[in-house]
Amino acid sequence: MISGADWALRGTAVPALIGVLVAAAGCGDARPPVIELGGPTMGTTWSIRIAAGDRPPDPAERDAIDRDVRALLDRIDSLVSTWADDSELLRFNRSRTTDFVRLSPETFEMFETAATVSRESGGAFDVTVGPLVEAWGFGASQASGDGPDAETLATLRARTGMALIELDGANRQVRKLQPDVECDFSALAPGYAADALAGLLLSRGLRHFLVDVGGEMVARGRNQEGRPWRVGIEPPDERGRGIASVVELNDLAVATSGDYRNYRVVNGERVSHIIDPRTGRPGRHRLLSVSVVAQRAARADALATALLVLGPEEGMALARERDLAVMFVAGAEGAQRFETRATPQFEALLANER
Repeated sequence: MISGADWALRGTAVPALIGVLVAAAGCGDARPPVIELGGPTMGTTWSIRIAAGDRPPDPAERDAIDRDVRALLDRIDSLVSTWADDSELLRFNRSRTTDFVRLSPETFEMFETAATVSRESGGAFDVTVGPLVEAWGFGASQASGDGPDAETLATLRARTGMALIELDGANRQVRKLQPDVECDFSALAPGYAADALAGLLLSRGLRHFLVDVGGEMVARGRNQEGRPWRVGIEPPDERGRGIASVVELNDLAVATSGDYRNYRVVNGERVSHIIDPRTGRPGRHRLLSVSVVAQRAARADALATALLVLGPEEGMALARERDLAVMFVAGAEGAQRFETRATPQFEALLANER
């Protein structure tokens, strides 16, 4: 399991699968302008659009918001980056103790989200799968070759699985049940960061904004036209960008995971970077991307990855069972042809084009 946003903490910028803003800004001199902030973070980019409404931040407040946002993103990166040698998560990974380790509130909260989605998805979401991702050539080392042999695969699978991680919520502690377990939050950290930025803006009294971190988005309130924020979701087309669907969001988050831009060819066969933790191998179904709308971006981020791992049938069954707002895009016969399926909860959010 590794998400469409797996690059975010590995230091390689990859275009997001979601995040094309199709109509957030109003037009005409009578409307106040949208305030825009943005920059690089965690190997990807972040942006914020604030619909100022009746209380536009003055230049000093805008600068203060920008500083606070950058500081918050730097903190999250310093905690869970798999690229920075001194991150809290890498220290946890290097440790060979099986004792409980007390973690920062942010890192522990990500562990809790990971454990919840793993449980809900029957193990399709798994933050311990990093060694398998590396072995198939999609990790930081960019290993080449034909992937792990049967013996290596069995060895790696023995050190992966959320069952090897125990959480102590009362004391905000985590421990490994096996010393060589390693964790990677790339599949939910961008969503978590988007949630954190939304919380920061709310704490400053702002109520109408759109946050984007690596393509994982949080929308609060309405745009300056008084309408829900409209967000475009790209089609799974590696040749370029476009808009496949538009969702209208009000106090919701959206995330997309896909496997059509990050793949290798092994023995003449296209191999996806989406590793199924239940088998230790890349997924072999025809599902190309999954978009999820939820209350929190971290949850949407993790669920999108889990559903992509599960594939079109198992994924849709889980989405329906849990009343999730999900859109699946699968490959169909013919060049660049796709089949789209969505749950009723997702269809209710699709914009009526005018």
